[in-house]
Amino acid sequence: MNGLNNRIPPPLIAFLCALLMWLGAQQWSFNLQLAFPWRLGIALPIMLLGVLLSMAGMRLFKQVRTTFSPLKPQKASALVTSGVYQYTRNPMYLGIAVVLLAWTLLLAWPPALLGVVGFVLYMNRFQISAEERALHALFGQDFAQYCARVRRWV
Repeated sequence: MNGLNNRIPPPLIAFLCALLMWLGAQQWSFNLQLAFPWRLGIALPIMLLGVLLSMAGMRLFKQVRTTFSPLKPQKASALVTSGVYQYTRNPMYLGIAVVLLAWTLLLAWPPALLGVVGFVLYMNRFQISAEERALHALFGQDFAQYCARVRRWV
């Protein structure tokens, strides 16, 4: 088992990705910036969608009174499969990735998209895989059937 599994809170990972995206856009633009006037009008609704997606996932966890701490998935008391969880197993992380996508649009620097990809890859390897092992240990066949029905992201 890798030492990074479930050690760094996903919002911190997202913040670091966003910071690196911004620093890259500031330092290495090489005149690649896309200067389109409506990027704010496009990015803000996408960002709102990401926030709402994450909040919908948290709300369902609160309703069933299970933990949504990404650092302690073994403390989950319920397997949530309704609402937004019918479409994605990780709406909170998907919401964060959508916010990072909106951030890419705001930065108007195409290479910043690598920050979104980096977030998804990191989450798959170090966060989600550890969470899924814990949930499989807790919920067994129910979790396996859920995974067969619903994709990890979209």
